[in-house]
This record gives sequence, structure tokens and C-alpha cells, in this order.
Amino acid sequence: MDFITWAKSPWGQTIPQHAAWYLMWFAIIAGLMFMIVHGLYVGLFAPEKTFTKKEAPVDPKTLPERVPRHSLAARIFHWVMAASMFTLLFTAFLPKVGVRFNWVFYHWIAGCVLTVSIGFHIVHSFFMDPWSIWPDRADIRDSFRRVRRFVGKPAPPPERFAKYPLENKFYHLCIVLSALAVMCTGLFMMKRIETPFFTRNPYIFSDMTWGLMYVLHGLAGIGLIALIMVHVYMGLRPEKLPITKSMIFGWMSRDFYLEEHDPKRWAVKNAPKSDEKGNLAASDAD
Repeated sequence: MDFITWAKSPWGQTIPQHAAWYLMWFAIIAGLMFMIVHGLYVGLFAPEKTFTKKEAPVDPKTLPERVPRHSLAARIFHWVMAASMFTLLFTAFLPKVGVRFNWVFYHWIAGCVLTVSIGFHIVHSFFMDPWSIWPDRADIRDSFRRVRRFVGKPAPPPERFAKYPLENKFYHLCIVLSALAVMCTGLFMMKRIETPFFTRNPYIFSDMTWGLMYVLHGLAGIGLIALIMVHVYMGLRPEKLPITKSMIFGWMSRDFYLEEHDPKRWAVKNAPKSDEKGNLAASDAD
């Protein structure tokens, strides 16, 4: 039950070869278990969501009926990254369950798309609010409040969320670490195959270094299976659908915004004008 597969070099040295592929099934089972346990908890045991009651810092009438959340560029990045992620996972793991095809070709192309999209996202984030996706003091304080209330101890209700709830921020951190691991190792691994971008040279690293790189690449990819399963599950839950729709259409309803989010922590700046039906002006939709 070693989580690493080992091999012998021509010189008799024991070197790591890859992550053990049976871990793929552990990741799938872990993702399924999360869905089952979370679904049962929310459906049977979760108390009604409560927040600290505060006087509204903004007049709801000053907000559009459709509150802008994601720009067109952010939405395109998200779906391009999602497509490349799914392609990478399918091309990496389908051959391990017996599906035979020229997976290497599609795998490295999807890896290049992922790399470009991540590079774009890093640059683009500095034109938005790069710190809105990272936990702050209010998130940490409210997490302790939720835990105390969960175990039955007295604690004030948490405040409404900023643009991203704490669980979204932690998930983002996990995806960042996993994606950077597969991206960086994958770029080096392209030196071992023929591509238009690199001259093939499998001798730039020692066998031990290559082995460790393949292990990290495999473990990060296996971890992404569970992470993506959880992400898709949460995005399809009824209470999360307004957030999912905002990644498609770019906006969420004013009622959902005021119910879930604190306008002081996530202020709607330069709110676009809307017509009598609440539709955003065409020039403001992105």
C-alpha cells in the first residue's frame, strides 16, 4: 500500500517513479463521501442560517436589481480553466482504467491552455481586488463563531459574507496549490516529449529529480479529482445556484446580495444603471 511506485535505474538505484494510481479511487471515494455527508447534514441537521442583524449600510433602492459580480474576462477565464482541467483529468486517468487513445498529445495541449489561463488570471487579478479572495480577520472570527454555535456553545451570530465566503477562499487556496503544482511540474515534463515549444531533452534532470517531479505531478492531479468533484457538487446545490449563475451571466439578484453579503465588506462600486425591469445596460454587463 505504498502511495509511490518505485523503479530501479540502470545503475541499480531505487528511484520514485510516480504516484500510485490506486489513490485515484481514494480521491473519488473521498469526493463521494463529502457529497453524501454534506447532503445529509444540510437536509437533516443544519440549523437555519442566521447572521448578525445590522442596520443596512446602503439603501436597497440605490442598488440595481442585478448586482454585477464577475466581469466577462473573469467568466471566460473560469470556463477556459474548467475545460482544460477536465481535459487534463480525463486524458490522465482514462488510460489507467483501460481507455486507450493518444492521450499525451491532448494532455500537453490542455496543460498549455491551463498555463496560459492561469497566467492571464494572475495579471488580470491586479486590475480587480486581488485580496478579496483571501481570508481576513472577519472571516477567521466568524469561523470560530460558527464552530462554537455548531457544538452548542454560546456565540454571536456571524456577519454576512464579503464577496467570497470563507469556504470559497479556502477552496481557492487548495486549487491554487494543486494547479500550480501540476502546471510547474508539467512544464518541465514537456521536455521529455516532442512539442513545438521545447526541444526534447530528458537528461536535464537526474532520474531521482524526474521521479520526484512525477510523484508531485501525480499526487496533485489525484487531489484535483476530489477538489473538482466537490466544486461541481457545491455549484449545483440549490442554495448555491445564484453564485453559479453569476459565473455564467455575471450578476446575482439584489435580494440574494443583501441576504448573503455585507455591503460594507463587498461594496458595489460604480453600480451599472438598469432599466425599469432591472436589466443591466448592455455597456455595463461585462
